[in-house]
Amino acid sequence: MTVQRHYTLSNGVKIPSLALGTYDIPQHDTAKVVHEALKCGYRHFDTAVLYRNERQVGEGIYQWLQDDPENNKREDVFYTTKLWNSQNGYEPAKRAIRECIEKVQNLGYIDLLLIHSPLSGSKKRLETYRAMQEAVDEGLVKSIGVSNYGQHHIEELLNWSGLKYKPVVNQIEISPWCMRTELAKWCQSQGILVEDYAPLTHGYKLKDPQLQKVADEVRKNTGQVLIRWSLQKGYLPLPKTKTIGRLPGNLNVYDFELTQKQMKAIEHPEAHEPTDWECTDAP
Repeated sequence: MTVQRHYTLSNGVKIPSLALGTYDIPQHDTAKVVHEALKCGYRHFDTAVLYRNERQVGEGIYQWLQDDPENNKREDVFYTTKLWNSQNGYEPAKRAIRECIEKVQNLGYIDLLLIHSPLSGSKKRLETYRAMQEAVDEGLVKSIGVSNYGQHHIEELLNWSGLKYKPVVNQIEISPWCMRTELAKWCQSQGILVEDYAPLTHGYKLKDPQLQKVADEVRKNTGQVLIRWSLQKGYLPLPKTKTIGRLPGNLNVYDFELTQKQMKAIEHPEAHEPTDWECTDAP
């Protein structure tokens, strides 16, 4: 099965099919981790206002751009951030977007801006999305989408009279122990790319015997198997590490394939074990 290095979003924008998640990377380490990640081939970085390291992610990218301005181009790097719940609502979101841009002003624009969750309620969700659409019109943001949204939240948005730009992604936690098959397939049917955070289960399942057996069969580590599983599902995984030595391995997932039998062997469709929060079912 050929896994793509890039996907094309519904608005025609190309996005690298794997990103470095930066949640919980300390501020004082973030720029170095991002810079090293770029040197070993990463071109997509995912952060959020909540993570408190947007500025440092931007610094790491800018440092790499300065390393070799002739060959290292801004358009080759994809930068994603997310608005936190307290910033939802039209005016708060307008201010928050400006703040997000100011933190990474050397990058010039944000490639993808997401609403971090649906928890602020229907009115504020739609007001926030209105502000995000205006940011696209102003050239501050290239693409917009959502995170932790259930189907009913996305339908609310798709049926909204003010919709100008469809959400291009829904970023949700998915792993073989939290598969969300119905939601993921529905998103894909709507042309919405599924971004998959915590694909490594925050490490909780890396020693699972069946997972280890498959890893041994393909001569990879268990983390690489989980990332590859996600890619073969057509998702965009966001593996996180703060350990520079692990960066190359998490990216080295394009040179092997899991058989259907191996895919099924590690799946647990009966399980629902999110390692993070669960709000896809929020009102």
